[in-house]
Amino acid sequence: MRRHALFAALGGLAVLVPAALAQPRAYTPGPQNIELPADWHARFVRYSTIDNRNRKIIRNIYINPEAFAALQPGQPMPYGSLVILADQRARLDAQGTPLLDANGRFIPEPAFIGINVQQKERGWGEGYGPDLRNGEWEYARFSPADGSRLSGPLNACFTCHLQNRAQQDFTFTTWDYANRSR
Repeated sequence: MRRHALFAALGGLAVLVPAALAQPRAYTPGPQNIELPADWHARFVRYSTIDNRNRKIIRNIYINPEAFAALQPGQPMPYGSLVILADQRARLDAQGTPLLDANGRFIPEPAFIGINVQQKERGWGEGYGPDLRNGEWEYARFSPADGSRLSGPLNACFTCHLQNRAQQDFTFTTWDYANRSR
């Protein structure tokens, strides 16, 4: 009888534990909400590469394949969108001028020097005032060396996207890519 009661109790726990684990964690504004997927570089779609002549860097912009497949012209980005901006230094000549390939594009150094991430999830953004809120987007920076989250203010991300791209769901190249004729 005790054995039957024990199994019944354990069976009840087996139902409760997964339900408790499946509960979404409470949202608190900040970069801690974003995780950099370990396989992002291999799995994500690189849809844009920009030579930044002023900074002598190459900006590579990636998006998770699920969001890429769901892009629709004139529509906000889908929830779950994860956009990654991965910068590389341009190779320079002896005078500090970027070297160009046969297509006139910067030649990148092999390593990334910065990784910035923008992610959109339902309910994110609550808790920010109107001077920073970017819809339901959050931002984070990660170390290119080991993928660890970097600390430091992200107000410049919020401010720039808010002031320049509020009508484009707070995105730059992703909105432009989704809305250009292909």
